[in-house]
Amino acid sequence: MSALVPLLVTLPLLGAAIALIAGRYRRVQVGVSIATLTIVLVIAAVLLYAVDVGDQAIAVSVGGWPVPFGIVLYVDRLAALLVVVSSIVLLAVLLFSVGQGAADNDDDTPVSIFHPSYLILAAGIFTAFIAGDLFNLYVGFEILLVASYVLITLGSTENRIRTGVVYIVVSLVSSVLFLAAIAMIYGALGTVNMAQIADRMTELPQDTQLVLHLMLLLAFSIKAAVFPLSFWLPDSYPTAPAPVTAVFAGLLTKVGVYAIIRTETQLFADNDVNFLLLIVAFATMIVGVLGAVAQAELKRILSFTLVSHVGYMIFGLAIATPAAIGATIYYMVHHIVVQTTLFLAVGLIERRAGSTSILKVKGLMRAAPVIAVLYFIPAINLGGLPPFSGFIGKFALFDAAAEVGTPIMMVLIVAGIVTSLLTLYALMRAWNLSFWREEDDSAETEARISYLGASPAATETETERRVIPKIMTAATAGMVGMTVALTVFAGPLYTLCERIGDALLQPVSISQIQQEADE
Repeated sequence: MSALVPLLVTLPLLGAAIALIAGRYRRVQVGVSIATLTIVLVIAAVLLYAVDVGDQAIAVSVGGWPVPFGIVLYVDRLAALLVVVSSIVLLAVLLFSVGQGAADNDDDTPVSIFHPSYLILAAGIFTAFIAGDLFNLYVGFEILLVASYVLITLGSTENRIRTGVVYIVVSLVSSVLFLAAIAMIYGALGTVNMAQIADRMTELPQDTQLVLHLMLLLAFSIKAAVFPLSFWLPDSYPTAPAPVTAVFAGLLTKVGVYAIIRTETQLFADNDVNFLLLIVAFATMIVGVLGAVAQAELKRILSFTLVSHVGYMIFGLAIATPAAIGATIYYMVHHIVVQTTLFLAVGLIERRAGSTSILKVKGLMRAAPVIAVLYFIPAINLGGLPPFSGFIGKFALFDAAAEVGTPIMMVLIVAGIVTSLLTLYALMRAWNLSFWREEDDSAETEARISYLGASPAATETETERRVIPKIMTAATAGMVGMTVALTVFAGPLYTLCERIGDALLQPVSISQIQQEADE
C-alpha cells in the first residue's frame, strides 16, 4: 500500500505536464485531467479502506531517507478521507468546467491554461493533506496557491485582476508568517517533522510554545478565512469563473482548517488556546452570517456563509473532546460538498438568467425548474434543516458542547443556532426572489436595494444569457446527489469520523512513524 501514497501527488503533477504539452488539443487535456483525478480517487479510496480496516496509518519516507530526515508522507484516516472527498469535488467541478468551456469556446476558462493549473492545484491540496512535516505542508500550500493565482485571474478582466492582487497579497502575508514560524520551530527544536515536534514541544518553556502556537494559528487562520482575517474572501471568490469559485469555496479554506486541526491536536496538545478559539468561532459565525443577510448578490451571499460556517469547525475544534473533533470532521466533509454544490448551482443560475443579483433574477421556477431543485436541496442542507447532513453535523457539535456544559459553550450553542437560522433565511430569501417572484415593480426593487444598503450599480452583475450544456447540469446534479448521500450514509460516515476524532487526540510518536515507514 505504501507505494500508492506518492502517486496522490505525482499523478496530478504528471497529468499537468502532459496537459501543458498538449495545450492545443482540448480533448487530450480533458481526457488526461479526468483520467488523472479518477485514478487518484480510486487510489485514495483504497488507502482509506486500508488505514481504516488495518487501524494503522501509512507512512512513506520519500527517497529512502531515514525518518525524520527525509520527506515523510503520512496517510491516516483523516488525510485519506479528505483526499477522497477532494477528488470527488475536483472531478465534478472539472466536468462542469468542461461543459462551460465547450459552450463558451473557453472565453472564461482558457483550456490550455486551465487544465494544467487545475491539476497543479489538486497536487497542492493532496500534498497538504498527506504531508508529515511542516515544511512540506508549506510546500503543499504554495503549490496550490501558485495555481490558484492563475485560476482566479482567468479571463484577465479588470475585476479579476484587482481581486486577484488582493488575494495574492493576503496569501503571501500568510505564507511569510507560516515560513517564519517553521524557521522558529526548527531553531528551537531542530526538526520540522510533526510527530517529532510533538515529542519535543514539552521541552520548551510555555511562553515559547505559546508564541510558536499563535504564529502558526495566525498563518492558518488567514488561509481558513477565520474572522477577522476573512476580509479578503467575499471580494476575491465571486469574481472568478464559476468552476474556479466552486472549487475554491469548497476546498481552499478547508485546507487551512485542516492545518489548524493538525496543529491543535498534534503539536500543541499541552498548550491549548481553546478559549481564544471559542471567541473567534463566535465572531466568525455571527459576523459571517450577518454579512450574508446584508447581500443582494448570490455569490457574495454564499461567500459570507462560507466564512460563517468555518466558525462551526473552529467551534468544534475548541471543544477539544473526541466527540467534538469527530463532529468537526463530519461537518467539514459536509461543508466541502454542500458549499461546492451551491456555487455550481449559482453558476447555472448565472448562465440561465444572465445575472446573480437577486434583485434582477426572477421567474426561474417556471423557466428552469431543474435548476430550482439543484439550488434548493443544498440550500436547506446548509441551513441545517433535518434530516440533512447539515443538521446532523450541527446537532453533533451542539451535543458535544452541551456535554462540556460551561457557560461559554451555551453561548456558542445559541450563536450556532442563530447562525443556522440566519443562513436559512439568507438562502431562502434568495430562493424566493430568484425563483418564485414573477414581476416586480421598480419602486419595490429600489426599496429592496435601499434596504440592503447598495446602489443599483453595485448589485447588478449582468452578463449575457448563455446555453447550459447537459454536462454542467449533470455535474451539479451529481454533487446534489453527494449531498443527499451524506445524509443517507451518515451512520457509517459519522462512525468513521468518530474514529478519526479518537485518533487525533492520541498524538503519534516519532517511533510509530519510523515503524510505519519501515513496514
